[in-house]
Amino acid sequence: MKTILRAYKYKIYPNKAQAELINKTIGCCRFVYNYYLAKKIELYKNEQKSINYTACANDLKNLKNQYEWLKEVDSISLQQSLRDLDDAYKNFFRKIKNGEKQVGFPKFKSKKNPKQSYRTQNINNNIEIEGNKIKLPKLGLVKIANSRSFNGKINSCTISKTKTNKYFVSVLVEEEIQELPQSNNVIAFDLGIKEFLVTSDGEMIDNPKILSKYEYKLVKLQRKLAHKQKGSNRYKKQALKIAKLHEKIRNIRTDFLHKLSSRIINENQVIISEDLNVKGMVQNHRLAKAINDVS
Repeated sequence: MKTILRAYKYKIYPNKAQAELINKTIGCCRFVYNYYLAKKIELYKNEQKSINYTACANDLKNLKNQYEWLKEVDSISLQQSLRDLDDAYKNFFRKIKNGEKQVGFPKFKSKKNPKQSYRTQNINNNIEIEGNKIKLPKLGLVKIANSRSFNGKINSCTISKTKTNKYFVSVLVEEEIQELPQSNNVIAFDLGIKEFLVTSDGEMIDNPKILSKYEYKLVKLQRKLAHKQKGSNRYKKQALKIAKLHEKIRNIRTDFLHKLSSRIINENQVIISEDLNVKGMVQNHRLAKAINDVS
């Protein structure tokens, strides 16, 4: 048996008040992250100094007194935003020290980013799954599509919202797992575009070409969007249709990749793959779409 941290993702169905509080928490976490990122930048420019997580966490109390609406959301999630900022800073300077090129400085978070989420910790069992509901800090009991069960201690959870206005919770669980049995099978494969991959056993996995199947429909929806006034209700409805189609394409692709990778892992002990420079390959404008679609 081996102890690991494993994430279980579920779809949740918050009521109107809970959805409003989730959106508010995401916004507050973004505000706190951006506020202290700006403070770090200004302090370094003026005094060539930096402030760590502890200093920011202590100052957060003053910020809450200045902006009363920060007290309405889960306080742990705000602290997690500061930890994320601190980790981003440390990773940036660590990469610079190691001589890595193309290192990105921490960026300000935007409400237009398709990834909108916040993270909170399990303290004194404030996160629990009870039947078809999950208990979350400040939100209370939220209806959940309980599709998978687990045995272990909940460490933390991440609540996220998609561009199609769907809500999910990813629960990080500390649990014991049974390792896969030892096998003598060794597999090597060549990745491609015409075929998704060709294995050393001669098996050819076809490229599903998911994007090309929905490309015509996507083009039609985007043309309709171009004729609508930006910011209008019709524009928002049309943009939502496009987001739903992109989500469908992404889900089909993810399902294919997970099923194939799981099969390869379960059947083989050693897996050998070529090391591709994907960033360099997508510079070819004739192949970029096909390379990104094959994922």
